[in-house]
Amino acid sequence: MKNLKFIAVLVGLLIAPILSGQEKKIDLFTIPLSNPGSSGVLEVDQISGSITVVAYSGKEVIVKATVHEDDKKCQDCEKKGMKKISGSSLNISAEENDNVVRIHNELWNNKTDFDIKVPTNFSLKLETINNGDIYVEGVNGEMEISNVNGKITLKGVSGAVSADTTNGELIVDFNSITSGADMAFSSFNGNVEVTFPSSLKANVKAKSDMGDVYTDFDMNVSENKPEVDRSSKTGTYKVKVEQWVKGKINGGGPEMMFKTFNGDIMIKSK
Repeated sequence: MKNLKFIAVLVGLLIAPILSGQEKKIDLFTIPLSNPGSSGVLEVDQISGSITVVAYSGKEVIVKATVHEDDKKCQDCEKKGMKKISGSSLNISAEENDNVVRIHNELWNNKTDFDIKVPTNFSLKLETINNGDIYVEGVNGEMEISNVNGKITLKGVSGAVSADTTNGELIVDFNSITSGADMAFSSFNGNVEVTFPSSLKANVKAKSDMGDVYTDFDMNVSENKPEVDRSSKTGTYKVKVEQWVKGKINGGGPEMMFKTFNGDIMIKSK
């Protein structure tokens, strides 16, 4: 624990109060790493707002934020002739331990958009739920990306990705991929579009209930054969044919899973 660093920011201490219905851009903090120049991990998990992570040539993690205060009128907004001039205090903290950086946002009621810079070789674990998208550019590492009500865009990334969103598009553009790594890309309401290097070797498993699957790779598609399930206890005999499209690209390799319910799947080469 000797390498643990903890940083906390309270709006009441560092910036002027946020007026109702306005937004405030804040330079939160710069986080030094225990092992500058080595790969690291960034973890961000929040309720409301966007997360943008862009790689740069530096050796620290730089965090900025834009805070949006709700301007909805309510009975409690004015009390006995007094006007509301500030909402709940912003409470954002970060901790670093052996190049693992965790950012905690305890501002539950207001939307917070993070704008973060990380060194190029950084793994990411990012999650948001409402009122925001997730955007990543130029990062090289293992990425776990999750959104609920918003899209996910990964541009010019390298490494291995597991990404899912419920209501939004999922767009991924790889510069290079980790050899032998399984990956998964899914949405419920939205297209899934993933671009790989033309040298990709993969076993593809793709499914869209309300859309279609497209690719410009020369993929050897497997025949869908009925699956038989016979129960010895009840004597039930069930046959089903899966909707999954399965095939091999460039002779096959690790599994690449693509799934959406309401949208198309596009597996592209570059």
